[in-house]
Amino acid sequence: MAERLQQLKEWLEGGVGLEGFDIQPASGDASFRRYFRVITHGGNRWIAMDAPPEKEDCRPFVEIARQLAALGLHTPNIEAEDPQRGFLLLEDLGSRLYLDALDEQTVDRLYGDALGALVVLQACGPRAGHAPYDESLLRQEMELFREWLLQRHLDLALAESEQQMLDQVFDLLVANALEQPQVFVHRDFHSRNLMVSSPPNPGILDFQDAVIGPITYDLVSLLKDCYIRWPEQRVRSWAMGYYHLAVQTGVLGGEYEGRFLRWFDLMGVQRHLKAAGIFARLYLRDGKAGYLGDIPRTLGYIVETASLYPELEELSGWLNRRVVPAPGLQLEG
Repeated sequence: MAERLQQLKEWLEGGVGLEGFDIQPASGDASFRRYFRVITHGGNRWIAMDAPPEKEDCRPFVEIARQLAALGLHTPNIEAEDPQRGFLLLEDLGSRLYLDALDEQTVDRLYGDALGALVVLQACGPRAGHAPYDESLLRQEMELFREWLLQRHLDLALAESEQQMLDQVFDLLVANALEQPQVFVHRDFHSRNLMVSSPPNPGILDFQDAVIGPITYDLVSLLKDCYIRWPEQRVRSWAMGYYHLAVQTGVLGGEYEGRFLRWFDLMGVQRHLKAAGIFARLYLRDGKAGYLGDIPRTLGYIVETASLYPELEELSGWLNRRVVPAPGLQLEG
């Protein structure tokens, strides 16, 4: 780590030509990327990304940032780049995450801005060169739940009947995702990747893993956020408000109204199974214990949604019997 930081400083001085600056950690990341705030003695500010090339490829970030900026969305401007060494110098979008700014007084305005940006992503987002969010990827993500949360973290030995139940749930969720209209999907469009910024708001981060996939995926990432939770009826109202916006802008046809909330709800179950597994993996593999506190909220979404659909009733009951009572996984009240 110290060696990479020294290499970054040398690149900023020699490759970029900065003189007289301080560098300090800006934020962590769920990947191997690290971010630093660079402040010159004259007061100019940037963000430096360190993406070790053997672990991360920063070229998709650069390409997508420019594509989205061309649509009028607020992504960080690329000030300097050295993708071979894994270094980028980016516009500093500030320090105020949506997560820190959201409250009862701000949520409608901030979500309104985010949903406006999302409809642009879905209506105009680039499609060429992006992988499909296909059956293989959807299943691979849900298997993280079975492997990392159930088996590795909770040390649960699953009976054959339990394995079959999970397989059937996964089949249902894959079919739900694939039947939806397919659009540009950010994949992590939530309160830790959206910044309260100067217009246009929001500043958008962490889009380098974009794919072409289900229209409700980013919507559920935002409205059923793993890091902050709102009352279910309010979430469903926002979701249907977005449906009508998508129809008005031509992203969706009006014939989908009766299916949209089911798409949204079941997409949320897929995402939250994936996220719960990722949080456990971040702890066990990467030593990032902070994400463990987000697992109860994430599982809570699954239990709540599963109780609404007869085909998920067995999943809901099983989670309440076998998973929720595990130490440290009590759901939020």
